Amino acid sequence: MAAFAASSTRDVRTVQIPPHELQGLLGIPPQAIGLVIFAHGSGSGRLSPRNQHVAQALREAGIATLLLDLLTPHEERDRANVFDIELLARRLGEATAWAQLQTDTATLPVGYFGASTGGGAALVAASAPKNRAAAVVSRGGRPDLAGAALENVTAPTLLIVGGLDTQVIALNQQAMLRLRCDKQLNIVPGATHLFEEPGALDDVVRLATAWFRRHLAPRPAGTSPS
Repeated sequence: MAAFAASSTRDVRTVQIPPHELQGLLGIPPQAIGLVIFAHGSGSGRLSPRNQHVAQALREAGIATLLLDLLTPHEERDRANVFDIELLARRLGEATAWAQLQTDTATLPVGYFGASTGGGAALVAASAPKNRAAAVVSRGGRPDLAGAALENVTAPTLLIVGGLDTQVIALNQQAMLRLRCDKQLNIVPGATHLFEEPGALDDVVRLATAWFRRHLAPRPAGTSPS
């Protein structure tokens, strides 16, 4: 996994997201069709090798990426903050508002990619109309942690779970019943929670890239995704 992290930092710049000066990594490929903001799982952040691997693949597919730490170093010392879904969702909203004010990302449709507990935070953020989320992907996520916000999500949502992650599969299936948007659940055979098995993370990349390209790409008026 370390090799992924080394190569994924090319052409990526460090940014700070106000008002808490959160540390982020912003990468914008030429003629980007959208921006995906990452919500990491508990104990992870912008340097997560798995999410950096996914982010690099998205940029190669023409999608800008923003990986950021949703908590400050001081806040991370309190473990309760790591599992505070509402707090993490607010930080995603702040990052979205920041991106909508930047010259090179202001016009890009925004998607969220959530991992583990970040999946719940991404869905809560997507349920807020002001964030104007266009698509959500959850990898090994806990969408159940979004609670009642699930029923307010309008952005097309893809849930990806490892085939051996049986408890999380059940939680995702329950969340699917509550989602009222365009939704899909994909189970990656033979994969565990972290998708560490050979080829498992590449399956995530393929599914996520196709979902975001389908729902972030501009379409002529009056048409719908194929």
